[in-house]
Amino acid sequence: MKRRLFFASTLATALAGCDAVANKLTDSPALHGVLRRAEGLNEAVIGTRGSARLYKPADITVDYPVNGLSTPTQDEYQRLIAGGFAGYRLPVSGLVEHPQSFGLRDLRALANLDQITRHDCVEGWSVVGRWRGVPLGTFLKLVRPKPEARYAIFYSFDHDDNGQQFYGSLDLAQAAHPQTQLALDLNGKPMDADHGGPVRLRVPTQLAYKSTKWVQRIELASTFAHVYGGNGGYWEDQGYEWYAGI
Repeated sequence: MKRRLFFASTLATALAGCDAVANKLTDSPALHGVLRRAEGLNEAVIGTRGSARLYKPADITVDYPVNGLSTPTQDEYQRLIAGGFAGYRLPVSGLVEHPQSFGLRDLRALANLDQITRHDCVEGWSVVGRWRGVPLGTFLKLVRPKPEARYAIFYSFDHDDNGQQFYGSLDLAQAAHPQTQLALDLNGKPMDADHGGPVRLRVPTQLAYKSTKWVQRIELASTFAHVYGGNGGYWEDQGYEWYAGI
C-alpha cells in the first residue's frame, strides 16, 4: 500500500509543476486514468485521518519565499492593497442557511488557530512557516451548510493571462480537518499581498497548490462540475490531482 501511494505521489510530482501542464505525456488520457485511480486510493487511505507535522519556532524559514503566482493586478485587488485591505469583505454563499460577509475584524475575532507547519510545493521543495488564522470548520459552522452541501469552493482575486479566475475546492470533511484554516498571519505578521493576503487558505495536509491564495469569496455547493473546467480547481483543470494528500 505504501509503495503504491509513494509511486502515485512521486509520479504526479514529477509530471507537475507550478506552471500549467503542457507536455504530451501529461496530456495522455491513459496517464490521467492512472493518476485518478491512485488519487482515490490516496484519499481513502490518508483522507482526513492524519495530521501534518507540527514544527518548533527554531524550524521556521526566516526569509519565507514568494512562490508560484504573481500578486494579482486586477483593479479590485489593487484598490484593496491601496486601502491597506480595510475594505476587504469575504462573502460566503451557496448552499448555506445563513449567508454572511465577513470583514477582517470579524475574521480576526475568530482567529484562534496558531500552528507551525510545512509548505510542500508540488515542485518538490518545502519551507516551514507559522500560520495564524480561523479554523475553517469552525468558520463554516457560522453559515450553517445545508444538508446537500458537499464542497467548499474558494475563488481567488487572481486571474491568469487569459482572464481565467483561479479557484480551488475542498470537500466538507477536508474543510473540517482541525489544521485547515483561513490564514491571516504568516510568521507573526499580517498576511502580505505577495504571500496571498489578506486571507489565504492553508491546507497543511495537502500539497500547496490546494491552499488558494487571495481568497475573494467562498461558495458551498453539492458539486463543482459547474465551475469552469469542472475538476474542482484551476490547477486540477490543467491536469493536477484534486486530492493532493502529502
